Amino acid sequence: MTNTDTATRANTLTATDYALFRETARRFAEQEIKPHIEKWEKAGIVPLEWWRRAGEAGLLCVEIADTYGGAGGDFRSASLVIEEIMRAGAGGLGSSISVHSDIVGMYVNNQGTESQKQTWLPKMVRGEVVGAIAMSEPDAGSDLQSMRTTARRDGDAYVLNGQKTFITNGKNARLCIVCAKTDASAGARGISLFLVDTTLPGYQTGRNLEKVGQHMSDTSEIFLDDVRVPADSLLGAENQGFSILMSELPRERLLLAIGGIAAAEAAIEWTVDYTSQRKVFGKPISEFQNTRFTLAQLKAEVTIGRTFVENCTDSLMRGELDATTAAMAKLWLSQLQSRVADACLQLHGGYGYMTEFPISRAWTDARVQQIYGGSNEVMKEIIARGMFGKLPS
Repeated sequence: MTNTDTATRANTLTATDYALFRETARRFAEQEIKPHIEKWEKAGIVPLEWWRRAGEAGLLCVEIADTYGGAGGDFRSASLVIEEIMRAGAGGLGSSISVHSDIVGMYVNNQGTESQKQTWLPKMVRGEVVGAIAMSEPDAGSDLQSMRTTARRDGDAYVLNGQKTFITNGKNARLCIVCAKTDASAGARGISLFLVDTTLPGYQTGRNLEKVGQHMSDTSEIFLDDVRVPADSLLGAENQGFSILMSELPRERLLLAIGGIAAAEAAIEWTVDYTSQRKVFGKPISEFQNTRFTLAQLKAEVTIGRTFVENCTDSLMRGELDATTAAMAKLWLSQLQSRVADACLQLHGGYGYMTEFPISRAWTDARVQQIYGGSNEVMKEIIARGMFGKLPS
């Protein structure tokens, strides 16, 4: 889908359409997510049958056209799903859904051939196939040119070898977009993307990694040992993987910012409710000046953040969101999310440190927002380049 397609589609949806869709997502979160959060957190994974229920509800790959079974929505529609999941206190699931729908699904939609779209998109929309993307390696995160995974052309196939780590949906994934070097001498410009069926021989999923937060999001290592994929599994042109990744990053980083602002708004709502009921020294905590001033300050900052996010969303839907502005959104909103979660946990006192309270999950889930999607140090570098021009390496 091009930027023009996005803008055209947005023009067909009204405020009422968005409100109705948000309500659908909110009801689904109340009924199909909230009651299971503690169980999924302990299990370290969301069961595959849940993905099928989300597909039946029309909440997966929202931007995919009805030609492939999708809802034919737009970016704002997709962002509403993430917002309602974050407001339910399921930050890990928000990450999993975003990777599946808004990254893998949109890569296939925007870069795939018609055959690739027909093969994968309907199954992803229905939740029959869960998507993952494998970029990070033990020795290569944001520095893509250090990637060691290789893809060697062999007749009518490519043979993949390497190791990936920190892969969201790693256990549940049936489709994984694997980034690999097809030209080892070209650095980041020699990277290609492949649509890999995870049931192929030689594809092995490692252990489910134990994380500080986002426990319900299955995150694992991946090992590729002579994985032979058909040549038509190449996503886009050979050696064009880096360009594809860069073209998709602004929308991905905006989605992180949107998830961050929704989580911050939810944390404030929970804290207003808690401090209004919890009594200390014979009166509600909300009647103490420190509580009221702390929450007032957070409310002001989050309102400003929401305004910025909405402005960025409008820009993206007009096809005008640039990499620098997206980096600003990701940088500032991820920092704000962590700061709000920390302050709200403090106002919960000892109960805020108990996992039965959603603020505790919001606090631990928030930390990774400053790391994935490009670390915040990388965001600062992008912003600086926009200010001063390309800096010396």
